Amino acid sequence: MTSRERVMASVNHKQPDRVPLDLGATPSSGISAIAYNRLKKHLGLETGHTRIFDVVQQVVYPEIEIMDRFGVDTIDIGRVFNTEDSDWYDTTLADGTTGQYPLWFQPKKQPNGDYLVFDKEGTQIARMPVGATFFDQTCFPYLEEYPDNYKDLDHAMGKVLWNALVHSPWDHAGDKDFWKELRTKTLKLRESTDRALVITCGCNLFEWGTFLRRIDNFLMDIYSEPEEVDTLIEQLMERHLETLKNVCESVGDIVDILRFGDDLGMDSGMFMSREKYQEHFKKHHTKLNEYVHTHSNMKTFLHSCGSIYPIIPDLIDAGYDILNPIQTTARQMDPEILKREFGKDITFWGGGCNTRTVLNRSTAQEVYDYTRRMIDIFMKDGGFVFNQEHNIMPDVPAENIVAMYKAVADAKL
Repeated sequence: MTSRERVMASVNHKQPDRVPLDLGATPSSGISAIAYNRLKKHLGLETGHTRIFDVVQQVVYPEIEIMDRFGVDTIDIGRVFNTEDSDWYDTTLADGTTGQYPLWFQPKKQPNGDYLVFDKEGTQIARMPVGATFFDQTCFPYLEEYPDNYKDLDHAMGKVLWNALVHSPWDHAGDKDFWKELRTKTLKLRESTDRALVITCGCNLFEWGTFLRRIDNFLMDIYSEPEEVDTLIEQLMERHLETLKNVCESVGDIVDILRFGDDLGMDSGMFMSREKYQEHFKKHHTKLNEYVHTHSNMKTFLHSCGSIYPIIPDLIDAGYDILNPIQTTARQMDPEILKREFGKDITFWGGGCNTRTVLNRSTAQEVYDYTRRMIDIFMKDGGFVFNQEHNIMPDVPAENIVAMYKAVADAKL
């Protein structure tokens, strides 16, 4: 099988010729810059660049040489932008190694070593404390109260770091002829690779409430101000559906998978009851999926961290084809139970290696053995794309990354 055939066979719950593998096709299935530099050094690779496409999380695009070496079957179409050396500049990472930022990203280093980010109006929107490895949100536009109307919603959203510091291709969304250029570049990418093409589209709902109101306020709002919550979601949906319209018209016939995002769980359980999810969010998630499935050939992928077991039947009913990252360390997220109960109805993309205590703290042999066990559980009858649980973090030893990918390569179907 080609890589694209391998991924899509598994997504369609057919057994592929080997385990399909993702590294870096989404901002939640990649590798941090520090870990990437350590991996390259371990592999003896001294050329190329560590290019940080998601500046908030400090996640890089893996280079094609790395992808070829490990047999990666997926690719993010965002990498068709910012392809020239002049689009990037060197920066020093927290461990003293070198990475590259896109030219448009210019954080300001403070005397104490912190990095701050300000928007064009001078508002501080993000901060990375000295020694840290990602940026924190510092501006919550609706922190004090909901607005009387939403005529300024686009302006408010622009002050949220996840929007203001957005990764490719969306950092070019304001360019003239962006949608035409996106199609032209994506067609060229599809012709040059047999990897499955992925586009990250966000369309978050719950998370946008937390970005605008701050998470503590928005969680209370769901119970105390449900009408305000619903009004905000309706406004967000207008914008999301317009984005989906443009995406589907531009690349919906040539991209394989569209990634949505909405973190709905934490370690100990969901952020809200199943009933509240159904009341406020399910119908809108259903509408987003219906639009993509009606107007494109793309499969839909939901990134949601944490313990979300109670609503997996709802997510399936809402039309999601793929679920990521499968945080097996969270409550009720037992891999065997998930595969047994839902494996025929949704594809698990992730869960292949525990990034909290195994990939970063175990020996290489322990990582290998653990990864083989997870593959044995998840890969039966397809419906699985290998990825670790969320991004490979800065503290992961290179030897463990290599051991994880060796386990994938050695797996027998």
